[in-house]
Amino acid sequence: MTSAPHHLASVFVELAGGGAPGPPGVPTLLARLTERSRELLAVRATAVTFAPGPRDTPQVAASEADVCRLEQDALSWKEGPGPACRRSGRTLGDTSLTGPAARQRWPRYAPRALRLGCTHVAALPIRSHTGPVGSLVLLAARRTALTGDLMALGQSLADFAAVTLLREHEVEAGRALASQLERALATRVVIEQAKGALTARHSLSPDAAFTVLRSYARSHQRLLTEVAREVVEGRLDPRRAGG
Repeated sequence: MTSAPHHLASVFVELAGGGAPGPPGVPTLLARLTERSRELLAVRATAVTFAPGPRDTPQVAASEADVCRLEQDALSWKEGPGPACRRSGRTLGDTSLTGPAARQRWPRYAPRALRLGCTHVAALPIRSHTGPVGSLVLLAARRTALTGDLMALGQSLADFAAVTLLREHEVEAGRALASQLERALATRVVIEQAKGALTARHSLSPDAAFTVLRSYARSHQRLLTEVAREVVEGRLDPRRAGG
């Protein structure tokens, strides 16, 4: 375990989103959490799962590609320490992956983890103020790796990262919403422009012009926005084209 205070402080700064221009984004933060937790806790491998809402697709990252695939499969199986910890919001302490008990509890997860050289596992919840939003899985090659002090440090890393992860998720959700609104506004503008063009050409009311646009789009199985754009650009007159 690396215990130098300055190094530990730099890790927390990195998990807070520092060290690079602009917001790091959720995938980058998840990758940082796995790499730094593996380094600080001196375990064989780490994995993290993050899903801020019940309808959000969980995002998975790990310190190794094989471990990442294992945790992704564990999600689909609904089996393993990560899914169990994320559902319960409670810490899963040092647990052996060898023997019949582990195979009975996790019949698919335990053999895969053992083949990756991991004999013990623990999982720590990543929490928001409303409940668990993910888990940090620690995979070790020996029981003594997952001591109480290391588990406490791991939980501190998970708790600290949760704040930044939730903040970045909100930022990304805001960007997505703004993009949707921008596209919706652009769509509305081009439709209104097309209505105006048809109104001027054929002395139609705005409602009648919209009916012409919509009827043409439906009868030709085309998007209304595409039809409207061609009308605005003068490449289509749905009234004369049999719309």
